[in-house]
Amino acid sequence: MSAREDDDVTDQLPRPQRGPSMADVAAVAGVSAQTVSRVANGLNNVEPSTKERVLAAMSQIGYRPNSAARALKTGRFNSIGVIMFTLSTFGNMRTLDAIATAATQAGYSITLIPIALPTQGQLLGAFTRLSEQAVDGVVVIAESHILDRADISLPTGMPVVIVDSDADDTYAVVDTDQTAGARDATRLLLDLGHRTVWHVSGPEASYSAARRRDSWLRTLTEADIEAPPVLVGDWSTNSGYQHGLALVKNRDVTAVFAANDQMALGLMRAFHENDLAVPEHISVVGFDDMEESSSFWPPLTTVHQDFSAVGRLCIEQLLAQIDGSRPSGGATIVPTVLIERQSTAPPRSV
Repeated sequence: MSAREDDDVTDQLPRPQRGPSMADVAAVAGVSAQTVSRVANGLNNVEPSTKERVLAAMSQIGYRPNSAARALKTGRFNSIGVIMFTLSTFGNMRTLDAIATAATQAGYSITLIPIALPTQGQLLGAFTRLSEQAVDGVVVIAESHILDRADISLPTGMPVVIVDSDADDTYAVVDTDQTAGARDATRLLLDLGHRTVWHVSGPEASYSAARRRDSWLRTLTEADIEAPPVLVGDWSTNSGYQHGLALVKNRDVTAVFAANDQMALGLMRAFHENDLAVPEHISVVGFDDMEESSSFWPPLTTVHQDFSAVGRLCIEQLLAQIDGSRPSGGATIVPTVLIERQSTAPPRSV
């Protein structure tokens, strides 16, 4: 094919259509291109009614702001990375939902990177992938002791907030007050007159499970009460059920604190199946206050975690680091609240 023929073929190819521009939006909205630019860049110096008119015009003509150009201009990508070690637990999913909601309200999108194992290699790989996707900061939902291990560290130069792990003052940490929650749950059962409190804990590797277990043990020790053996679960209803089947063989058991509501539900099923009424024979306390807890039979006494506050504070602290208005270290602890329902009562002998 000759050069002339090649030019003729090229001339016949469909030309890419130009998308709507800021000038087009300005014409439809009846404002200046500068005002459209302010709205597109998320600036606040625009009257709310004008902003609504510009956004409506953008939607009407299908205008999409050039995020790459905006990032070059502002140095911001309006994107936050989230690294998670598991998607299977109730607490992690509620935390992720709260973070995503808070990020959206702040005008940021979320990029999620799940990793299978809490190793240095997998952490670095996740950070590398997020850096390639141009995020402004990272939230790590650890649910493990990973950051108190000498062989684990996070890359420097990226704003980071940690959830559900112990990072000392190296990184910003946001977490529920696991210690106070477990103390209140154990103390309630002791104050009701139970001679001791059994505990079904979460997995050994879980940071929050360890905090709850240690606080339960400390509360019994401070009351000069011998602690029963710890029963280690895996957060699942079935693990609570299996431990419940073992506990029914011990008629001295009158009170159990489960490290989450799902294991508490499993315990209650085992007790009911073996004709041990809750709370007449055995009192049960959970941890989380999941939405269904008030519909257990009987309704479950439990420790309420404010996941919405955890997510909001994660985003607030991460954005403060991005803005340079907050140092990267220190812990923020969200209070828990003990919710008393009908699964707890004094022992029958009281």
